[in-house]
Amino acid sequence: MDEVKSFENQQYMNIETYRKSGTPVQTPVWFVVENGELCFTTETRSGKVKRLRRNPAVRVAPCKVNGELLGAWHTGSVRFLSIEETLLVEKTFSRKYGFQKFVFDLLGRIQRRERIFLAIQVSTP
Repeated sequence: MDEVKSFENQQYMNIETYRKSGTPVQTPVWFVVENGELCFTTETRSGKVKRLRRNPAVRVAPCKVNGELLGAWHTGSVRFLSIEETLLVEKTFSRKYGFQKFVFDLLGRIQRRERIFLAIQVSTP
């Protein structure tokens, strides 16, 4: 739980996933903390999802919108959220990101992009 504290009051986290070759791919994403896990959303067909289905191991760090780190990297493991969990996390996202999330969701619906929610359990060093 202490590992999650470094993400408090942050808007973005950098998530590092891994290609088949082992090459890391870093992506800044919005996130919320729910039940001690770092939760985020992405498009169902994104490269991130493909990489995470193959290998759920990640590294995460708080960052700026451009990916510039604001804290240390932490290792973790990703899991895909159930429909019930997704509904809870979606409400938390709406509280945290407000109008920005509303616009983001609206654009996604217009473009017919499906989204998936994931959670990261940060490992203790």
